[in-house]
Amino acid sequence: MDFKAVEKKWQQRWNESGAHHYEGKDPDRKYYIMSMLPYPSGSNLHLGHWYNYAPTDSFARYKKMKGYEVFQPIGFDAFGLPAENYAIKTGVHPKDSTYKNIETMRRQLSEMGAMFDWDAEVVTCDPEYYRWTQWLFLQLYKKGLAYRKDAAVNWCSSCQTVIANEQVVDGKCERCGTQIVRKNMKQWFFRITDYAEELLADLDKLDWPEKTKTMQRNWIGKSTGGEVIFTAEDGTEIPVFTTRADTLFGVTYVVLAPEHPLVDRFTTDENRAAVARYREEAAKQDDIERLSSTRPKTGVFTGSYCVNPINGKKVPLLVADYVLASYGSGAVMGVAAHDERDYAFAVEHGLPIERVVKAADGAETALPYCEYGVMMNSGEFSGMTSEAGRDAVVEKLAKLGKGGKKTNYRLRDWSVSRQRFWGCPIPIVVCDRCGDVPVPESELPITLPYDVNFTPDGKSPLAKHQGYTNTVCPICGGPAHRDPDTLDTFVCSSWYFLRYADSKNAAAAFDREKIDRMLPVDKYVGGAEHACMHLLYARFFTKALRDIGLLDFDEPFRSLVHQGTILGPDGTKMSKSRGNVVNPDDFVGVYGSDVLRLYLMFGFDYVEGGPWNDDGIKSMAKFVDRVERLALKVKNEAPDHTSASPEIADLDYAIHAALKAIARDVENFSFNTVIARVMETLNAIAKYDASPNAIPGVTRRAVETLVLMLAPFAPHTAEELHETLGGKESVFALPYPVCDEAKLVRDEIEYAIQINARVKLRVMLGASLSREEIERTVLALPEVKELIGNGQVVKVIVVPKRNVNIVVKP
Repeated sequence: MDFKAVEKKWQQRWNESGAHHYEGKDPDRKYYIMSMLPYPSGSNLHLGHWYNYAPTDSFARYKKMKGYEVFQPIGFDAFGLPAENYAIKTGVHPKDSTYKNIETMRRQLSEMGAMFDWDAEVVTCDPEYYRWTQWLFLQLYKKGLAYRKDAAVNWCSSCQTVIANEQVVDGKCERCGTQIVRKNMKQWFFRITDYAEELLADLDKLDWPEKTKTMQRNWIGKSTGGEVIFTAEDGTEIPVFTTRADTLFGVTYVVLAPEHPLVDRFTTDENRAAVARYREEAAKQDDIERLSSTRPKTGVFTGSYCVNPINGKKVPLLVADYVLASYGSGAVMGVAAHDERDYAFAVEHGLPIERVVKAADGAETALPYCEYGVMMNSGEFSGMTSEAGRDAVVEKLAKLGKGGKKTNYRLRDWSVSRQRFWGCPIPIVVCDRCGDVPVPESELPITLPYDVNFTPDGKSPLAKHQGYTNTVCPICGGPAHRDPDTLDTFVCSSWYFLRYADSKNAAAAFDREKIDRMLPVDKYVGGAEHACMHLLYARFFTKALRDIGLLDFDEPFRSLVHQGTILGPDGTKMSKSRGNVVNPDDFVGVYGSDVLRLYLMFGFDYVEGGPWNDDGIKSMAKFVDRVERLALKVKNEAPDHTSASPEIADLDYAIHAALKAIARDVENFSFNTVIARVMETLNAIAKYDASPNAIPGVTRRAVETLVLMLAPFAPHTAEELHETLGGKESVFALPYPVCDEAKLVRDEIEYAIQINARVKLRVMLGASLSREEIERTVLALPEVKELIGNGQVVKVIVVPKRNVNIVVKP
């Protein structure tokens, strides 16, 4: 087969016929499947793209043959820092490099033969798309879900921009490797914390990998406890969240995060230099590193004290980097006797350790922690268990006006400001008289200028473009300036699945009736690295837009699958710097896209991935050749559906056993076993065809079934062979073959006969025989007696429908 000509032929036919365009004729049979949209940062698709899109497309094609009306869109997540960094390095404008890369990737995706509905394409850097990103920002702003404040952020001095916690790896920027620092800046935020409880609770109703749901639960980080208000010497209140209010009598110090806004107020003159040095060093550490249990518990005294509200004791105020400003109130109470971390800190800094809880039976336990017990130094709480003690202390604090019950979340509001050019402009005008003013919706989109100075200097490039920044206030008409920052690219990808369903709508971001009919997405496929970023943000967007009244569902993605990672041949992540990148075009050019697709599905567990090895791709090409030769051999025969014989029964059994397994494995994305079943079917057909009693028409009928079985996984090949066999319509207009359970009921079953666990022969035995009957029958066979010879039969192990193992002692 001339695979280049065949692939070109069928891709052209699909395009001309609109075969992949979603019509929406039967909403009850709608199936919305999508992969995470690619980012065109490189010049072409890499093997990871192929591993995501090609098998997912095979699943989509299988669903189509199962009678669903499949909607499989595609687009490009086209804003972002890599294109801007490339512009800084080379002088090539981000718009030029991005659209050039998109054009290349469009061609490659088309050559893949995927069933994409290109009419639904979105490109997030197109003004036609980001106009609606800006519009949605304004709807969140009007709802009070978008706001601006000063906040400590991760700052990359090389990229000259804020980066999210999730983009910090080992204390460094994941893009360029520069050490990050913590810096206070005015930033825009989305109130994702308003949805913390719902985001947590709704995980239970999602068909997602349990590991991903656990990661989101941990990221949201719900804790139920109490708030304790300590009071500084100047009367300033310091709220502290704790889940162990029963240990409040054991507090011997209070610790503030280095970024806490009250640190300067509490730091005395004699301690100011030491605190400043400590805060500077802490700014170089990322949150994960600061929370490491193996890291030394460093800290510094502010020189000030505060008062414990439950017993009036004065305790020192310290600054320590194991406390995060982003968690709780940014302050913790130190109970060294009953917390391992606090104990280590107290020992390191010579702070008091006061035990106030002991075991319920009165037995002393080793420092630093005791789980259950009584409040020892307060008669008011004496005799209470820890749980009762916690409730009682929290109730007491509430009566004193010094705290009460509190639920806390680790999740922080989403920082969406970026000091970049290549992103969606924030539709806000800043006026000295009127403050932050939304751009009128009629003036959207606010488009990016082309002539921009990218030289990094700590400011957004847009701030240096006077023609862009200088404007008038929409309210008072006075001079004002546009917000020079752009939105985090995760904002663009937090709603693109909604736009796909109504991508040509020029009057609105989407039509509610249409997307309520199309959404949620039935199957979403993408990398597990987005578990606590994109997936969480998309869930927030969906819930917020529901509350605004723009849609009528709670979750964006019903079912989620994570593909594994294809590593370089050396077993490490593919990277240009390592020189281990594999270009899929090299294999498509030699073997064709169907063979590469089949090999990716067969050679790897889809959710696991693994190191690339092309040793078996030639064998896959030979498999496709074998299918073609068999189809050509029988193309002039009439299919026979009536003949019966033991050989035909064996063939039908092999075909329908494979179909039963495929129906299960495709739904689980177990493509490697699916392809193995198709290969087994080919072998069964070839074995039958080679037998002296083979009936040509039976082989023809089996080959027709094989082509249908293969179709979702080798679409070009299957279309061509279907046409060769006389098919007039597309093979994908036909239903996928279904297992006939009657074909799996057999009068006889083949058993492997083993002597001391080694297979010696195979025999056919009655399907209805009991274990005892099977044992007697096998031992009575002349050929078995010959194999046993003079040996002594010690044991006979019968595995029903599979094998009989005879344990023989010489």
